[in-house]
Amino acid sequence: MRLALCQMNATVGDLDGNARRIAAGIDGARAAGAELVLFPELALTGYPPEDLLLREHFLTDARAALRELAREVTGTTAIVGFPELADDRVYNAAAVLADGAVRSIYRKLHLPNYGVFDERRYFTAGSSGATIEVAGHRIGLTVCEDLWRPGPPATEEAAAGASVLINISASPYHAGKGSEREQLFAARARESGAYVAFCALVGGQDELVFDGHSFVLDPAGATIVARGVCTRSYPPR
Repeated sequence: MRLALCQMNATVGDLDGNARRIAAGIDGARAAGAELVLFPELALTGYPPEDLLLREHFLTDARAALRELAREVTGTTAIVGFPELADDRVYNAAAVLADGAVRSIYRKLHLPNYGVFDERRYFTAGSSGATIEVAGHRIGLTVCEDLWRPGPPATEEAAAGASVLINISASPYHAGKGSEREQLFAARARESGAYVAFCALVGGQDELVFDGHSFVLDPAGATIVARGVCTRSYPPR
């Protein structure tokens, strides 16, 4: 399976601009022959959207933008982070786009609420892991904090047959964060016996800096794809 990790610099609140960047990334991945392309956590809205998530029209506009994106997804599968409004609750979600439609949605299980994070104020936690089939491989879906902790959803998805765990993330930078992530995710790879593909946000928002540092690890925890440290947006603005 050919996999594309599309680090991008999303602008908080700019649904149209972020959707254009995602569409360009999908086109580039498809042209390169990728069967699966990953985008960061909340790529469609930017991170952190904070009180924009309290505005219902913003959430419905985000869902409409996601549906428009999905219509153009053919010949590949895209995983896109967005805020899902369902039954008066908001979820930090990963949408699976393929064959012109939104095919599945995974809801983040573990919501961080420490340091710079305030996700429990805005989001409801999901209830279980989820897997999809891509190019004959079973893929486990996770969002950021889900793979920082041992146990579910990673172990649950691996038990369901996932040979690859993907993690879309908006993980803020601090000194040493890149190697900290890799060591921690290597432990998850060894625990689950699966490959781990990590795709993260780049750029900055207010006091936060996002360093990307996307990578792929093998089941033994070794890095098999060079770390993607990016200092510009994709596609270039």
